[in-house]
Amino acid sequence: MSPSPLSLAKSDNLGFSVDLIHRDSPVSPYNHSLTPFECIGIALRRSSNRVNYFKLASLSAQAVSTEVIARDGQYLMKMAIGSTKFSFLAIADTGSDLTWIRCSPSTWCYKRKAPLFNPKRSLSYEVIPCNSKKCKSVPGSFCSRNGTCSYLVMYGDKSFSHGIVGTETVLLDSSARKPASLPGIIFGCGYHNRGTFSESASGIVGLGGGAISLVSQMGSSIGGKFSYCLVPLLSQNTYSSRMHFGAKAKVVGKQVTTTPIIPTSMKTFYFLGLEGFSVAGRRLEIYDSSSSPTDTFGAFQKLPIIIDSGTTLTYLPSNAYNKLELAVREAVKSRPIGDPQNRLKLCYRYNKTLALPIIVAHFTGANLTLNPMNTFLPTGPGVLCLAFLPDDNVAIFGSVAQMNFLVGYDLAKKTVSFKPTDCTKK
Repeated sequence: MSPSPLSLAKSDNLGFSVDLIHRDSPVSPYNHSLTPFECIGIALRRSSNRVNYFKLASLSAQAVSTEVIARDGQYLMKMAIGSTKFSFLAIADTGSDLTWIRCSPSTWCYKRKAPLFNPKRSLSYEVIPCNSKKCKSVPGSFCSRNGTCSYLVMYGDKSFSHGIVGTETVLLDSSARKPASLPGIIFGCGYHNRGTFSESASGIVGLGGGAISLVSQMGSSIGGKFSYCLVPLLSQNTYSSRMHFGAKAKVVGKQVTTTPIIPTSMKTFYFLGLEGFSVAGRRLEIYDSSSSPTDTFGAFQKLPIIIDSGTTLTYLPSNAYNKLELAVREAVKSRPIGDPQNRLKLCYRYNKTLALPIIVAHFTGANLTLNPMNTFLPTGPGVLCLAFLPDDNVAIFGSVAQMNFLVGYDLAKKTVSFKPTDCTKK
């Protein structure tokens, strides 16, 4: 007999934790016949694709009829939905708001392995009228011919999901004895889905900063708090990453460093203010006094950078990246070599004499010390490459830089906190 669900709607700030399954781990439904370096190559390609989606999302921020969001996230969550407790895997995405699932009956234009959710079999499913406040709160929503609330989300590669907006009870597998039950969650039931979606994942869990994201809808029941702890890339075969909500999401202790979330018109994304880096103790500013643009974020010019768990690498404007790469070149005494993946720009042959510098990321009010594990990636046998790339359209603080940190989001205080943590220990 399965345990009865624990309803978060009836209590304030309950705490629970869930596993985050990396797409390339053995417990993921994805291809396991790849070598570790082939997996890293695929992760780098996903990272590049995801950056393109962020660019398009920025360009379409003012669009009314559709929502263009990031895709190809790296982590999956186990969930269940409805009175039938339909179980599925979905991509956990801090770069989108609407949670949606593939529904039956459906028009399929790609291969799939994942089962479909049939809302007609669920007693807790409700359709949202198109003239309701709930419908209007969903970006990209519109009225269908029968008066129901419809949605359309578009992706950068012309993939899309189109369906009906409804409410349903969502259940999350938790570390507690009872699963966490979230009644009345606004979500999308995708009947028409086309493009390069995964065969195994059934939808997307929206964890962004917008009003209809799952974390925003959970509201006071989790105190506006969630956190995650990402295990190092080469530990994914043995350990799962974790995501925490409510009381279990608190990030406290002497080593905690906290920075504010910068408010922007793109409420989905979590922007932080990046002032610069230090490489082996040498400070590098993002903007110097002669080249900095008009100051819009405080006394010192800061770069608005998206913190995102679904993007592998960290992306910086070319001027900032060039400063960082030059400083690393000067700090590392070994001779650079080419990247066997042909994607990263600065690589070294790993040996006992290779000494990599400590890099510190300077955010507003927070100095985050990054170990070589956070700044270099193994892209081939005996090869380590700087896990940063230049991009003049979008800046992203990616998942490699966040590994072995407990990263906590407080949506009430509008802050993000970091604490050095061994994420392999639950």
